[in-house]
Amino acid sequence: MEDLGLRIEDFNSNLSKSRFLNETFLISFVIFIHTLFLLYGINRLSISYNEAWIFFNSTSLIHYLVKFSTYLFGQNDFALRAPFLFFHILSTILLYKLSKEYLKRKSDRVFGVIVYLLLPGTNSAAILVNSAEIVIFLSLLFIYLYEIKKYIVAYLILSLSFLVDNSFSIFYLSLIFYSLYKKDNILLYFSLVLFGISMYVWGFDTGGKPKNYFIETLAVYSAIFSPLVFLYFFYTEYRILIKEDKNILWFISFVAFIFSLLLSFRQKIRLEDFAPFAIIATPLMVRTFLSSYRVRIPELRSWHKLFFTIVFGSLVINFILIYFNKPLYLVLTNPKKHFTYRYDFAKEIAKRLKSMNIKEISSADRDFALRLKFYGIENGGDYLLTPNALKNSKSVTISYYNKPVFKVFVSKLHK
Repeated sequence: MEDLGLRIEDFNSNLSKSRFLNETFLISFVIFIHTLFLLYGINRLSISYNEAWIFFNSTSLIHYLVKFSTYLFGQNDFALRAPFLFFHILSTILLYKLSKEYLKRKSDRVFGVIVYLLLPGTNSAAILVNSAEIVIFLSLLFIYLYEIKKYIVAYLILSLSFLVDNSFSIFYLSLIFYSLYKKDNILLYFSLVLFGISMYVWGFDTGGKPKNYFIETLAVYSAIFSPLVFLYFFYTEYRILIKEDKNILWFISFVAFIFSLLLSFRQKIRLEDFAPFAIIATPLMVRTFLSSYRVRIPELRSWHKLFFTIVFGSLVINFILIYFNKPLYLVLTNPKKHFTYRYDFAKEIAKRLKSMNIKEISSADRDFALRLKFYGIENGGDYLLTPNALKNSKSVTISYYNKPVFKVFVSKLHK
């Protein structure tokens, strides 16, 4: 157990004494290594239909952001996802700076950043085309500015945030509860006004036939955090609720989490409206665990060491599977059940079509046609793309590790 156990005290001592590996260097190194993984992940992804729709048809802020990026760097996967990678790096730096308010030791802050970067939800937000990473960044920026008492800039950021996404409605609601708790009238008035404006501009979907999605919501949270970390997130939120002082980070994560669960009893929710505010509670989870670990004498830390080994090991395994997931196709009888299926093979199909001198092709599958359009294959022309073989058609098959995962047929139209 000692060999597998937690070495937080030794790590903190070595970090304090080291002349070369200071805290800033370690944080920079961790972010750099994680960025390399993200770039590798981007290279392995194709654009999904939802991302293609945002790129070509949406009028949201995200649309203009990716359009501007591809205008600067070309229409490719790296340019498409670069803005979210950029905001991810900024968010990580902000989380590290903010964690100084909650984690006093250098080693704890480094450890907290590592845990944050290993979370599945963090990695998906960093490279997928959605508003989650921008929501995380603006939330952390406001909290950081508010904590260091830069109130004018903080309220300016808060005032502009409603332009980004309807997700901030729950953020303002959290701040209303926090300002009431702290008796901060200025923050209360700002939050009330912004909540009203956000609900008027964006609204909040409460339509549809009432149906219980509670279990499904918990399952998605488990995927975002990983199951064991999600259980500890739940424990941390509850422990702070009943035993500890409530800070702004707790209010934001707790209110978002509770309201997502309450709404899920009636309707299917967009968890991306709530999950970013839960993920930023990572410093609270790290603080709770390390505090519980350190108040015990070394002889009574065995269960904590075992828990740490299992949870951290599961995080590392999940992280590896996120970036090296293609071998999973080998064990799946239905490739569509792979968690990255909707982000796979479009780029490869487009490359095959170009090798056949095809730059236009008609397809009844409009969703897939939109994905191909991003890679320069327009919808139309003298060829037809079908899921089933026609007379004189040629098959195009995409395989990973010699396992066919996607197959279409190309036919020449006779006019």
